[in-house]
Amino acid sequence: MAEKKYLKWYNMVGYGSGDIAGNVVYAFLTSFVMIYLTNTIGLDAGIVGTLIAVSKLFDGVTDVFFGNMIDRTKSKMGKARPWMFYGFFGCAVTLFAVFAIPTDMGQFAQYAWFFIAYTLLNAVFYTANNIAYSALTSLVTKNSSERVKMGSFRFIFAFSTSLFIQTVTVSAVEALGNDANAWRTVAFIYCILGIITNTLSVFSVKELSEEELNETDEDDTPKDDNLTLAQSAKLLFTNKYYVMISGVYILQQLYGAMLGVGIYFMTYVLGNKELFGVFSWAVNIPLIIALVFTPNLVAKWNGMYKLNKYSYMIATAGRLLVVAAGYMGSVPLMLLFTAIAAFGQGPWQGDMNAVIASCSEYTYLTKGKRIDGSMYSCTSLGVKIGGGIGTALSGWMLSLSGFVNGDASVQPDSCINMMYFMYLWLPFILDLIITVILSFMNVEESNKELKANRKDDSI
Repeated sequence: MAEKKYLKWYNMVGYGSGDIAGNVVYAFLTSFVMIYLTNTIGLDAGIVGTLIAVSKLFDGVTDVFFGNMIDRTKSKMGKARPWMFYGFFGCAVTLFAVFAIPTDMGQFAQYAWFFIAYTLLNAVFYTANNIAYSALTSLVTKNSSERVKMGSFRFIFAFSTSLFIQTVTVSAVEALGNDANAWRTVAFIYCILGIITNTLSVFSVKELSEEELNETDEDDTPKDDNLTLAQSAKLLFTNKYYVMISGVYILQQLYGAMLGVGIYFMTYVLGNKELFGVFSWAVNIPLIIALVFTPNLVAKWNGMYKLNKYSYMIATAGRLLVVAAGYMGSVPLMLLFTAIAAFGQGPWQGDMNAVIASCSEYTYLTKGKRIDGSMYSCTSLGVKIGGGIGTALSGWMLSLSGFVNGDASVQPDSCINMMYFMYLWLPFILDLIITVILSFMNVEESNKELKANRKDDSI
């Protein structure tokens, strides 16, 4: 029997546009906050890295907290949409604040300004917005094919936005004077863009009623899912697939943070910081192409497990070849193999939200509890821990290698060697670990077996 359809194409496109807003925050922050702080404001990379790491302590509980709050929310807009809508206004204010540190402040005050703004952005506003946005995948449709398409549209917009930001930001800042005021102006423009697209996304879809979400093919009576924070956390961390997905998401964001070191690699190793935008094309265009084909590939492979596992093997091989090309000093080969690696990562990016929805279904089938909002906390958890710790590691490793703060034209050999390790070797190692984890993440098959067992028990 064909699955019921819930969405029109324009609902899915509208939903996907919400990741323009998400990546106005994420891509801008991870790609440029460190070089803004070190080369424009003149802060120490190691101290910044430590502040980011300390900030993660505040992030630790907010993911599950906001997921639980979404699960408990009842409003005319639904469970997730209010948090997504109102949360982004806080994102805009705090993102602007991160890139608007006054230059006439004392350095201690500058560190404090950054820490407060960065922590509020990540631990509060981005968490609420991102978890709610991700949770909509399972709250607006029960059709698995539509969930894959929603994920594909979402990440097409995400990677297009990343491509745009990574391509134009350096040139825009230079055109505006290449100083603190220039960064502030660019940040303001991105914040306005984010507010507009987030609002469009919120009102492009409508959440299903709780009654429809809880309908099952069996004679089960849905249980009261008004769970405490501790109960939600226990359900999450006893679900092995949630733990795996969280691990993969954290590693992906660490990977992205290491690619963000590319701005330093292009500036000091390749001698042309404009190449950062060129490499962003080699990453994002293949990802977008892969996302276009992901729904058809999922259908052809009769699921997501094998597609994700084998495509990430291609990604890992591609990153190993990037390492070889990097030591050869061949920019064209680096671009080619970067593109191959990115293409291999595409299917997982496209169907990841659908896999999380299956993970949520696994909890419902094994525990009889629906915790969609809490389940999607892994997306925010990954962004904050992976991206945040990745950025912190970047600061620590640069500082330990002897990085010279300010707009220095050259760096010591120890720092250049560290940039090779961070930009070439670490992405390969992270891809390899992700491939291993994905080889165990067959949640679809587990759900089929659970459903079959339930039907046998009911006979």
